Amino acid sequence: MFDVYSVHDVSIVTGRGSWVFDAHGTKYLDMYGGHAVISIGHGNPDYVEAVTEQLSQLGFYSNSVVISQQAELAATLGRVSGLDSAGARNGGCMAEAGSGKAPAGGSEAGSEGGMAADGGREWQLFLCNSGAEANENALKLASFHTGRRRVISVGGAFHGRTSLAVAATDNPNIVAPINESNNVIFTPFNDVAALEQAFLQARGEVAAVIVEAIQGVAGIMVEGGEFLRAVRRLCDEHGAVYIADEIQCGCGRTGRYFATDWADIQADIYTMAKGIGNGFPMGALAIAPHIAPRKGMLGTTFGGNQLACVAATAVARVIERNGLMQNALTIGEYMMTELRKVQGINDVRGRGLIIGCELEPGHEGVARRLLFDEKVFVGTAVGGRVIRLLPALNVTRDEAEMAVEAIRRVLNA
Repeated sequence: MFDVYSVHDVSIVTGRGSWVFDAHGTKYLDMYGGHAVISIGHGNPDYVEAVTEQLSQLGFYSNSVVISQQAELAATLGRVSGLDSAGARNGGCMAEAGSGKAPAGGSEAGSEGGMAADGGREWQLFLCNSGAEANENALKLASFHTGRRRVISVGGAFHGRTSLAVAATDNPNIVAPINESNNVIFTPFNDVAALEQAFLQARGEVAAVIVEAIQGVAGIMVEGGEFLRAVRRLCDEHGAVYIADEIQCGCGRTGRYFATDWADIQADIYTMAKGIGNGFPMGALAIAPHIAPRKGMLGTTFGGNQLACVAATAVARVIERNGLMQNALTIGEYMMTELRKVQGINDVRGRGLIIGCELEPGHEGVARRLLFDEKVFVGTAVGGRVIRLLPALNVTRDEAEMAVEAIRRVLNA
């Protein structure tokens, strides 16, 4: 294998709920979910049944034919996300982009919720395969829509490793010379004045602002509501597209479907991946009604295939039926309250079940000790100075307590 990953010497072979098991049968508490991917738990029976049933019928055919599962996913996502009643900042629904059809079971206006693509008051859905691909297409779409080429991003941002996405990522170590671009302006984190200045600097050439409501890779940095509302205001004033990168912080993880919702605003494009498929590769863009599609504008071979759509629909239905957004909020509040009492932690930040614990100096190798001594998976950021907790949205109070106590023991050893 091309040696680009730093890996733990553990081979995980099975998983159930918030627990995973290695090749020797050792049991681990998974408080990381493979980078926030596992949203409804490992081996969820409804998810497994839906995927298995679809695979027994048809695993794949391309977007050259009608894929009915796309309409079903669009209707479900529109309802669960709230976009079926939010519209273009006020009203509308959602169906598969480019279909020209209403959601399955609904009228052309989308009476049963969902997203649509008739150029009216309805949100649209474009499906792809990953978070980087979602952001890549969102940036491209914003440029098509506005006819402009400049993008504003935020210091500390991580939007992916493909060409446009990595150019808007604030990490020179992963930006190859071919990816370098003068079209991206970085503004400091949470700095409204700098954001205003960036728009002036671009002289009317801003196609989009792309922003994570909570920066995951940067160490769970929460953008303030004032900053996000300023993004909305300035995009409106300058005719730019607001892209909300919800790859890690979205899909219900914060207690609302989109983390941006906490600022009481609406973006023009929401990008989704990770938790949307619970491990099945899936990326998506929810696109506002005023952004019009045309044939060939975007495209993908595998995106929106039958199996991926069934997987994502099952995830959304489990989140909705089992009240997992409320569980994420409740358990997340409990964990953050308890973690703030732990000696050795300087700061606890986040919302719902996207939590960062900034460690006091002198605490090295905490994630490794948690894994091998306590049998708890966590993530890290900022060179190991921040512990990232991104468990499944159905993690229980008892499991959360086990994780907090494990962290306490390691830090106080």
